[in-house]
Amino acid sequence: MMFRPRESHDLKLLSTSLCITPQPSRLRWLHDVFDNSIALAEFDGLTSELRFESLVTLQHFETALPDYPLEEYANTYPFRYSDEDFPNLERALARHYLGDNVREWACQFLDYANTTETMKLLRSMTRGIKEQFNYMRRSQKGVQSPGETLESGSGSCRDFAVLMMEATRSLGLAARFVSGYIFVQGNDTSVTSGGATHAWMQTYLPGAGWIDFDPTNSIVGNRNLIRVGVAWSPDLVLPLWGTFEGPANSFLGMDVTVSVTEKDPAQNGSSL
Repeated sequence: MMFRPRESHDLKLLSTSLCITPQPSRLRWLHDVFDNSIALAEFDGLTSELRFESLVTLQHFETALPDYPLEEYANTYPFRYSDEDFPNLERALARHYLGDNVREWACQFLDYANTTETMKLLRSMTRGIKEQFNYMRRSQKGVQSPGETLESGSGSCRDFAVLMMEATRSLGLAARFVSGYIFVQGNDTSVTSGGATHAWMQTYLPGAGWIDFDPTNSIVGNRNLIRVGVAWSPDLVLPLWGTFEGPANSFLGMDVTVSVTEKDPAQNGSSL
């Protein structure tokens, strides 16, 4: 299970609880190689239902800078990562879908007439996915390839995150996948992917670090985004996975509900 948000300078966990039915015979916590919090549960005996209920109260501090303080050499594209950073970013730079025409699509956001500002490039790509593609909630396992998303013109939040990851990587920028939740205020219909787990991506920019980009909602920065897990690919940050013993027709279905509510907006940062 990967339910527990990643605590950081912009997210403080105030309380957490995990209720599992039936009660597991063994439950242990660990940090994976990305420092994500993972719970492993083991069960004995038979059951007709398996239920997980995770309750978290947190304080979220929005980082919505008009201009991120990049290192001078990274303000314009292209740039080269430093010799100190590059070894740690190799996996974040590696393409996963070499056969897809992602780079051709990504190049539309470059300004060939003038110097391309790095943040302008990424903001334009984030907005471009929102404007060019139709959001479609998918319950099927896995993600579409970027080529499938480009061809169909539609996808889920995880499909859009993978498309933008591959697009930025094709341009030589380090990117990683983020799984988590999104806060939708009131009846705001402009924000999609509420009521379920959400996905977006981050790009590493020298001087600013890992910056959140949510192409599903055209969000730059961590506004309304609650990070739970990060990895080089989406299959490494599944919210829930496991195995069971029994007849193949024993599995009848799965329901997932995510509710993010604002508790005290008067505080510095939002308690969710």
